[in-house]
Amino acid sequence: MDKFSGQKRAAQFLFPSIDPFDSMMLDVGGGHEIYVERCGNPKGKPVIVLHGGPGGGCSPVMRRYFDPKKYHVVLFDQRGCGRSKPQASVKNNTTWDLVGDIELIREKLGISDWMVFGGSWGATLSLIYAQKFPKHVANLLLRGVFLMTKPELEWFYGGGAGQFWPDVWKKFKEPIPTDEQADLIKAYNRRLFSGNLREEMEFGQYWSSWENALASIASDGISTRAPADYARTFARIENHYFINNGFLENKDAILDNMEKIEHIPGNIVQGRFDMICPPTSAFNLVEKWPNAEIKIIPQAGHAMSEPGISSELVKITNELVS
Repeated sequence: MDKFSGQKRAAQFLFPSIDPFDSMMLDVGGGHEIYVERCGNPKGKPVIVLHGGPGGGCSPVMRRYFDPKKYHVVLFDQRGCGRSKPQASVKNNTTWDLVGDIELIREKLGISDWMVFGGSWGATLSLIYAQKFPKHVANLLLRGVFLMTKPELEWFYGGGAGQFWPDVWKKFKEPIPTDEQADLIKAYNRRLFSGNLREEMEFGQYWSSWENALASIASDGISTRAPADYARTFARIENHYFINNGFLENKDAILDNMEKIEHIPGNIVQGRFDMICPPTSAFNLVEKWPNAEIKIIPQAGHAMSEPGISSELVKITNELVS
C-alpha cells in the first residue's frame, strides 16, 4: 500500500531537492523494462528506496530523506508503474520478480550490500528481499509496516477501516452491486481487468481515492483525485498483488521467516493512527526481530509526508551515517 497521496506535501525539514546523476532503463526480462535512477554521492552509503503500492512509483520527494553528501541513493519504479514499461502490466509481475529486479540492480551497480528503505508495501518488499538475500542487506529502515496478511487486507477492504470512515467507505462500496460486496478485492478485480479502458480508469479512481482519503491523520475524507491513467495503473497492480495474497507461500510468510534476518539492524517508524496499516503489524514484527527498534509517532497516520514521520525518518538516516 501507499501511493500518490503521501508524496503531495513536502516537509520543511527534508533535504533540498536533488537531481539524479544517473538514470537508465534496465531490461529485467519477461517483457519488462524498469526505470532506475541514482542521486547523491556515488561513494556514500548505498541505499535502495522501495516505493509503496504495489504500483505507486517513486517520486523526487523520496530522494530528500537522505543527506546527498553522505548517501548513494538508488530508486526505481517497480514493474508496470511509474516510468517503467509496459505500463499497468501484470504479466510476469509478482513479488518474486521484484525481488529479482532489486538484486539485479545491486549486481549491475556493483554494490556489495546496502541499506533498504521502504514504507507500506515498500516495507513488505524490503523484508522479503532481505529474507531472500540477507548477506546483501546492511540494515533496514521501514515505515508503516504492512506484512501482506489476510487480516490486514480484511481490515482495509473488508470494512474495518470503514467503521471509522463510513462516509468514505460507502463511496468505495457503492459502485459495486450489493451481491458482490462481500469480496471487494475480487469485485474490483473484475472491473479493473475488464478490457474496457474507460471502466478500468473509472474503477481505478474509486480504488485509489479510498486509500488516498485515509492516508493522512489530517484528512477530512475528501481526497484529491489522481490522474486517471495513474489511478488505473496503481489500482490494477495493487489489486493484482492483493488478490494473489502477495504471491507468498503462506499467510504469515514474513513473520515465519524472521529468523533469517534477526541479526540485521532495523528501524521502524509507525504512525499511531495509521488507518491503512495499523500498528499491530509493526508490533508483531518487532516481537520476532530482536535487532529492531520501533518509534511510534503519536499524532500521525500512514503518509510518509506526515511531519512527525518525515522528521523521524530524516533523524534516523542522519544517525546511520554520523
